[in-house]
Amino acid sequence: MPTPPPPSIWGALLGACVVHRDINLGEIACRNILNLDPTHDGAYVLMSNLYAKAGKWEEVGRLRKVMKDERLKKETGRSSMEVKGVVHEFLVGDASHSFSGRIYEKLEEMTARLRAVGYAPNRTQLLQNVEDEATKDHALNLHSEKLAIAFGLFTIKPPVPIRINKNLRICEDCHSFAKLTSEVYEREILIRDRYRFHHFKEGSCSCGEFW
Repeated sequence: MPTPPPPSIWGALLGACVVHRDINLGEIACRNILNLDPTHDGAYVLMSNLYAKAGKWEEVGRLRKVMKDERLKKETGRSSMEVKGVVHEFLVGDASHSFSGRIYEKLEEMTARLRAVGYAPNRTQLLQNVEDEATKDHALNLHSEKLAIAFGLFTIKPPVPIRINKNLRICEDCHSFAKLTSEVYEREILIRDRYRFHHFKEGSCSCGEFW
């Protein structure tokens, strides 16, 4: 008798559904994950991402209620990196780092420079139903991997790659941001997220847009 796919396989499929906005297949993948592991918070989060991208805010709210009723909490996104033997960790919207001022200044400079060559924030990545576009863009710029990349640009000298560990799946906006940064700033960026390894170089990623 064939062995049924584990949650990790269904999770990879659900992640692909988020990228390609396939709600029907995503619901099937999510259902199979929860049948195997009813406390799998990642399945709820990815499915919420998929509904949010489609503008289905009632479904997003429904999943949030289920998570609240089941006492499941979304894991806080965090990115970490080692510089000169010291591990630096960044949370979403982190302002606790001793270099926070410089990090946010660098991030503003990066965003302006990337916008000049075509970068546009992917506002579908937000799980909040926010109408103001400036507010959406600001929220996206607070993601932990962007803070880590900005920090790495002024603390790690080329040709040494910028290496980052992310505890959750990297979102599409941060993925695009990292790709373009690798091209514009001529830096190699390596990000290990929950599901796979991403090697950004010269504007492309080793994952081939599948993660």
